[in-house]
Amino acid sequence: MGSIKTEIKWAIIFSMVGLLWMVVEKLSGLHDRYIDYHIYLTNLFAIPAITMMVLALKEKKNTFYNGTMTYMQGFISGTILSLLIALISPITQYITTYFITPDYFTTVISRSVELGYFSTIEEAKANFNYENYAIQGAISALVMGIITTAVAMLFMRPKHTPKKVQS
Repeated sequence: MGSIKTEIKWAIIFSMVGLLWMVVEKLSGLHDRYIDYHIYLTNLFAIPAITMMVLALKEKKNTFYNGTMTYMQGFISGTILSLLIALISPITQYITTYFITPDYFTTVISRSVELGYFSTIEEAKANFNYENYAIQGAISALVMGIITTAVAMLFMRPKHTPKKVQS
């Protein structure tokens, strides 16, 4: 358990920041009166998400690996972190759906039909619901976390210096 203490800590931090982001979206009107902008502005969460992944990897490198972490060690750490976030995400989606913004699905369903994205309310309901969002959120957390880790570790891996040739 001690070997993944950092990942557990950062999965909880990530989830809390995600919930805070949902509160900010709700308070700013992106879940109701400005819902047309939600699809674009919600993607800005990538900035804190990437930042948290990098901070978690740096902490793992400095505290667990004493400042030197290989690409594979970091990749495994980031994958574990991503998996933990994915496992927690249905809970954060539940809190978002039923406590933070309980009218979101009703609003987005009616607006998506108004705009012609879906022909009927039933079609829109099949897309916009807790179960669908919980599954999509978990899969997205895992996939995006692994991709972010793979790229971040390219910059964080130790720099190998070539051996000097003796003459």
